[in-house]
Amino acid sequence: MSGLTGRATIWQVAARAGVSHQTVSRYINGDPRMRPETRARVAASVRELGYRPNLAARSMRTQRNQRVAVVLPAMIHQGLAMALGGAVLAANEEGYAVQVVSESGDLEERADRVREIAESGDVDGVLALIPLPPASPGASPSRAAVVIADDYDEGSRSIGELADASPIAEMIEHLAELGHRRFLHVTGELRFHSARERKRVFVETIEGLGLGPARVHEGTWTAQAGREAISALGDVDRPTAIITACDPTAAGVLEAASERGWSVPGDLSVTGWDNHVLGANMRPSLTTVDTDHRQLGRNLMHRLTASLRNEDPPADEAPLNEILWRGSTGPAPH
Repeated sequence: MSGLTGRATIWQVAARAGVSHQTVSRYINGDPRMRPETRARVAASVRELGYRPNLAARSMRTQRNQRVAVVLPAMIHQGLAMALGGAVLAANEEGYAVQVVSESGDLEERADRVREIAESGDVDGVLALIPLPPASPGASPSRAAVVIADDYDEGSRSIGELADASPIAEMIEHLAELGHRRFLHVTGELRFHSARERKRVFVETIEGLGLGPARVHEGTWTAQAGREAISALGDVDRPTAIITACDPTAAGVLEAASERGWSVPGDLSVTGWDNHVLGANMRPSLTTVDTDHRQLGRNLMHRLTASLRNEDPPADEAPLNEILWRGSTGPAPH
């Protein structure tokens, strides 16, 4: 934060960004003619100073409400809560207040409610963090821009970019460079799209690198699945790297491997997924994949605010999945 007392002013934002207060005003009003580098400078200054425009005055000037709605399912999990937080922060940085709406009902009922909100005139845009029928926002013209996330299914489970399993391929390729040739994948529950994707990428990558046949142990999102996978292994030709579908399963693998006298990463490299808070504090610390739901919310809100400015969607959205290499992975044993 800036250390300023009181509410930051448009002039302070302008001074921090090295522009005129008129330029800051153009940024707040979403002028599409602004140069990207200038917009980025002003946006950074707005964030650093915690500047909030006078929404009532701006509304009178622009004939807009300076308000967007975020629609959520009735029950939300931690990932959705983080996505909401990211969306709210991004909206505030762009000068929009946020109205949060919780909706239940089936797909058609949800679509009707989103359409009703968009046509109400109360908001300039709607971000739906719920699944809706195909083409539902375009079924009739509305007064507000609408962005629909395709990253959660009806049960609020990860699909779309959230379920992108390409980090599995990256982990296998890196471990192969470290000399690993025998891999095992312990899956999550295969009724989940994300578990099926991780299995698919594992099999395709192993076969594509000529390391096959791909060995798979079908499991659940539990530590017990990891323990069972280790118990099923013989001492001959056992894998030197185990790619699990989630951190709890990886924890079970670590525990069972220790009971069999196998060191990690000396005898066995292990990876997880989800960046569970305990993973960084395990011994050894767990290599995992961090999925940034908060960044998803930011990305989606930036798409919505770009639409409100009649701009193309941002082309430089931050990725959602990142591998965190830690102590549970290393060179293959000799």
